[in-house]
Amino acid sequence: MEVVYDIRKIMAFLPHRYPFILVDRIVEIVPHKRIVGLKNVTMNEPFFQGHFPGTPVMPGVLIVEAMAQAGGILVNVSRSEEQPTELIYFMGIDKARFRKPVIPGDQLVLDILWTKRRANVSKMSGKATVDGTLVAEAEVMAMTGEKP
Repeated sequence: MEVVYDIRKIMAFLPHRYPFILVDRIVEIVPHKRIVGLKNVTMNEPFFQGHFPGTPVMPGVLIVEAMAQAGGILVNVSRSEEQPTELIYFMGIDKARFRKPVIPGDQLVLDILWTKRRANVSKMSGKATVDGTLVAEAEVMAMTGEKP
């Protein structure tokens, strides 16, 4: 896959930083429509110390957060340059389903479709796969707003 955005560019679009930035690379983007991102899951992730010792499993809530971050990048890329820099706030999760555990060594492929936009609120549908197998899916909502 060709890299569209590396981590430096991602950090320009998101306020998140280690240990909470959960998108490593963007490999495909169609503004206002779709984004595909990657999250390389490694044993070095801080959450594996307690989730679960001896049987490391990536928390489902962090998989959904990775989807939301990819969606945030899509929203930011889709805005015109004239718009002020705003934060994107996570508003809600619907229809979240977790199909298979995600473990160290996996590469999450985050495929996000922008399904609806109304004023400053966006709704997106996300799927996370590992080696072509669906591991999680959810609908997420986000709102753009001024920085506090």
